Amino acid sequence: MAADELKWLLVDFFQALCAGLLVGGIYGLMCVGLGIIFGVMRVVNFAQGDFMMLGMYAAYYLFTLEIAPARRARLGIAHVPEGRQVFASMTVMENLEMGAFAGAGRVRWAELLPTILDLFPVLAERRDQLAGTLSGGEQQMLAIGRGLASAPELLMLDEPSMGLAPTVVDAIFERVHQIHRQHGITVLLVEQRVAEALESCDLGYVLETGRVVLKGSHDMLMSDARVKRAYLGL
Repeated sequence: MAADELKWLLVDFFQALCAGLLVGGIYGLMCVGLGIIFGVMRVVNFAQGDFMMLGMYAAYYLFTLEIAPARRARLGIAHVPEGRQVFASMTVMENLEMGAFAGAGRVRWAELLPTILDLFPVLAERRDQLAGTLSGGEQQMLAIGRGLASAPELLMLDEPSMGLAPTVVDAIFERVHQIHRQHGITVLLVEQRVAEALESCDLGYVLETGRVVLKGSHDMLMSDARVKRAYLGL
């Protein structure tokens, strides 16, 4: 993907994110996907004129791309990584506390913890259990809970369904939808399970070989013949 194309793709994404939408990115196994965008974001340069045309809120989010990753977490951005990556030798509660270590999460900890445990009751039941002994689905819930513990305005989820049973995936997506609708958190979702991703998102992007080939609302993408044929098996 060329630098200019990547730059304006990010502009498009951030305009949607600043509107408070749940944005889904869908890609195939052999495609570049949005994971590379997360890695390249910090090295894409934006000219001053680009910021002016985006408006204050989009400029704020784009400005954060020039800030070191360790500082971005203090600006209301949380990333739930692919493969969960919980702290295996720490308890469930210690993992959640790590998420709240910086900034607003620490200040709002007493408010956030009940919300997280209400979303994922199993975490309350396993609060003293080592994270490495949890099931895959429970670890994914913990990873999302850890992200929420930082009190984010933008929650980025990288393939939350990876390696999980279908029933667990359904529960995870239901919670993601709840996080967005009920708690007002903007969500950027990167996912290969097209039906589940589109069911939740306000706006979706379909990527093939590193390029956006289709974008639109939930209704538009679900009714598109190409999406039905290539991704939904209809």
